[in-house]
Amino acid sequence: MKKIVLPFLISLVLVGCNGKSDDNGTIEQPEGKITANGEQYIMMPSNYEWKENNTEIRHLRPHNRVKSADNFETLEAEKGDTLKFEIDKKPSSVEMIKVNEDDTIESVEMKDNEIILPSKEGYYIYELNAKWDKGKITFLFDVNVK
Repeated sequence: MKKIVLPFLISLVLVGCNGKSDDNGTIEQPEGKITANGEQYIMMPSNYEWKENNTEIRHLRPHNRVKSADNFETLEAEKGDTLKFEIDKKPSSVEMIKVNEDDTIESVEMKDNEIILPSKEGYYIYELNAKWDKGKITFLFDVNVK
């Protein structure tokens, strides 16, 4: 009996925690995508909060950019390349920061959902914070600029 119950409970927890929307009114977690050199990549969600229709979701993780970025396939790009972003549910505001190799943090200007990569070679971690009236999410990704 335990062999049947444990997989069932694990499946139930995974399905209940994914935040995907269906016609029953569950909440769908926004997805963030990057387009670089014609290829599309899914950004790693870090923290997520949403409140809608008497349902509240809070998925908060310890804030460790390096560890979270390790879960993302590092983008290989050229100096000055442009990255384009697409975020589900059209956020009301988006802010981005860049963490340099020396751990200094800079604000990154985003125009028309695009950023221009640095003109200096190096490894960079980017954090994108998107907000809506009903919630917010943080996405992470890393880039090796050559």
